[in-house]
Amino acid sequence: MESIAAAEFKQKCLQLLDSVGPEGITITKRGKPVARLVPARTNDADLIGILEGQIIIDPEDDLFSTGAWVSEEWGDLHTDAASERYGHLSRPPLE
Repeated sequence: MESIAAAEFKQKCLQLLDSVGPEGITITKRGKPVARLVPARTNDADLIGILEGQIIIDPEDDLFSTGAWVSEEWGDLHTDAASERYGHLSRPPLE
């Protein structure tokens, strides 16, 4: 990500507004970040595909699993972390 000193930003503001990329520009004072200039989004459709190629999903993973399951025997909600802690609770078989 590009960064620029506040004094330089003041001089080049209009030029930077025309050329700001999707990652934005960090504006600094005395070397510390104080603001970010990012392009305005005018349409939510711009978000579609923005992360393409940046997220890897393992095809073996259950993408829609929350890690929680309901015990049919007790009707209670459990999590995988709880089942590890309380080994005597068995997870119902997946159907």
